[in-house]
Amino acid sequence: MRYLMFVKSDEETEAGALPTEQELADMTAFNERLVKAGVMIDGNGLAPTSEGARVLFDEHNTPIVVDGPFTKAKDLVAGYWLVEVSSREEAVEWACRAPLGPGGQIEIRRVLTDEDFGDSLTPELKEAEARMRDAEARRREELSR
Repeated sequence: MRYLMFVKSDEETEAGALPTEQELADMTAFNERLVKAGVMIDGNGLAPTSEGARVLFDEHNTPIVVDGPFTKAKDLVAGYWLVEVSSREEAVEWACRAPLGPGGQIEIRRVLTDEDFGDSLTPELKEAEARMRDAEARRREELSR
């Protein structure tokens, strides 16, 4: 099962504060443990919301773009890990090992699979998804050369 572990933001990360050398070393060591265990798929820090935007859709499905920054830093995301583990409990165990320090917070969410969508995900839609994922994988492969 795949889980997305969101590192919650705070006032410092939203102000653009970057980790110290020691914090980066601690995070690198944690990431290396995830990789050695074979569970890490991806992970990154995110720029503050002052560099971002939100797209909201009104009652007529018209998109409305709202530029950051956004309020309530504790409800925002500062970074993430995408992991593949055997259970929610294993994802929680990994999150508990993260070197975030006092006040740090990680939200854990399971990534939905085709089976979660039941009959709504028709064979045609599954095929379209597979084609898109294959095309994206080929694009990334070409970029990495």
